[in-house]
Amino acid sequence: MSPNADALSAPEAELALSPLGPRRSAAEVAYERIRDALISLALPPGTLVARGAIAQRLGISQTPVREALIRLQDEQLIEVVPHSATRVSRIDLAGAREAHFLRLAVEAEIVRRLAAASSPTLTGLLLEEIARMRAAADEAAFHAADEAFHASLYRAAGVPGLRELVRSRSGHLDRLRRLHLPEPGKAAAVLAEHEALTAAILAGDPARAEATLRAHLSGTFAEAARLRATRPDYFTEADGGAD
Repeated sequence: MSPNADALSAPEAELALSPLGPRRSAAEVAYERIRDALISLALPPGTLVARGAIAQRLGISQTPVREALIRLQDEQLIEVVPHSATRVSRIDLAGAREAHFLRLAVEAEIVRRLAAASSPTLTGLLLEEIARMRAAADEAAFHAADEAFHASLYRAAGVPGLRELVRSRSGHLDRLRRLHLPEPGKAAAVLAEHEALTAAILAGDPARAEATLRAHLSGTFAEAARLRATRPDYFTEADGGAD
C-alpha cells in the first residue's frame, strides 16, 4: 500500500467534505411544531396528548414524536402520568415567576452592553425587526416577530446560546404572554415598548435601555393574577405567591 493510500485525492476530498447544508431531524421538527402549538395555546393546558395522533398529523413515525415529548417534558410543558396519560401541563405561576426572573437578569445585562457599544450594524438589525413587527398580519406573525426581536438582542451581544437556555425555562411564562397578547391594545403596547427600547439602545443610554426593558418584560407578569382569573382551568391551583 502506498504511503498516501488512505488519503483522498483533491477532487475526492472536495466532494467528500462538501457542505451538506442545514438539516433538521424529524425529532427536531416535531419538537418545534408541538412546542409552537403548546405556546400558542392551540394545544391548551390540560389537553390529553396522543403520540400516535400527533405522528399521523405530522406524517412521521412515533419515535421522533416520543423524543420531542421527552424534551417538552423536560421543559415542563408536557406531563406524563405513569400508567395513565400524557397531557399538556397547566401554567404554573411559580415557574413563570422563575423564568421572568431569569430572563430579566439576562436581558437587562444584554441591553446595557448593547447601549454602551451601539453600531450601524445593530441599528439596521433592530430597525429591521421593528419593521417586521409593524408588518405582522396576525397574532402568530406578531408573536414570531416579537421573539425574533429579542433573539436579535442575544445575537448582537454575542450570546445566542443564552437565548436557548432562557427559552427552555420559559414555557409557563411564554404561555402566560400568549394568553395576554390578544387583549385590546396589548400588541400595540408591545410594539411601542420595543420602539422605546430600540431608541434607548441606539441613543447609547444603558440606564434608560435597562429601565425600558424591565418595564417591558414585567407588563404581562403584572397581570398574572387577572389572567389566571379569566381562565382558571389553564392554571395550576397553587399560584406560587405570584399575586
